[in-house]
Amino acid sequence: MAQAADAAPAGPAGAKNVVIVPGSFVDGSGWRVVFDILYHAGYHVTIANQPHTSFDDDVAAAREVLDQQVGPVVLVGHSSGGAIISAAGNRDKVKALVYVSALLPDVGESLAQVLGSMPAPSNSVVTTQDGHLFFDRAKFHDDFGADLAENRTNFMAAAQVPATTAAFTTQIWSAAWRSKPSYAIVSTDDRALSPDLQRWMYQRAHAQITEIKASHLVYVSQPEKVAQVILNAAQKAQ
Repeated sequence: MAQAADAAPAGPAGAKNVVIVPGSFVDGSGWRVVFDILYHAGYHVTIANQPHTSFDDDVAAAREVLDQQVGPVVLVGHSSGGAIISAAGNRDKVKALVYVSALLPDVGESLAQVLGSMPAPSNSVVTTQDGHLFFDRAKFHDDFGADLAENRTNFMAAAQVPATTAAFTTQIWSAAWRSKPSYAIVSTDDRALSPDLQRWMYQRAHAQITEIKASHLVYVSQPEKVAQVILNAAQKAQ
């Protein structure tokens, strides 16, 4: 009798899809190592780069990527991307949210309102006359990525993606963390987003919190630890 063929590997448990939404001033390239870790663990990973033209445009870009996914999804948001996944995440296929050094406004709140609720650890965001926001190049290393080599942060500062003041003043209309399992990373040496504000937002959302000694670019400096939080969320997704 012919021997039965070996069964194909079952693949990872839980949600198989991970969608990552980068925050303001950066694109998705910094997520390369996290991507590789998740990809080699068997996950389908997509980076939903944002136009940063308006809050509505950013949410639409994230939803377009979400619509392309087949099966359950874990949504990951960094910095202002936390607000994007909160607004875009009220989809049945989204089974968990992961916030990485992120902002979590509630319904009716804006990014600017939440940011203004506690003293900022730095004052490095520059507003242009046409309503765009940049992170000061001279302060990018110390305040955005102090645990990275300066040649890395110098390039990121030069290649940064501008945001708009309109995106930061729009009141959000949906907070998926109110109904979805949430996981959150505090970057304890963050000088772009107050660690105390991160903790307060995460506690309000009843998120499972992990603290990592890192800058705002924790996903670049500590990719293994960030990937592990995402893996935990995906494996527990129902």
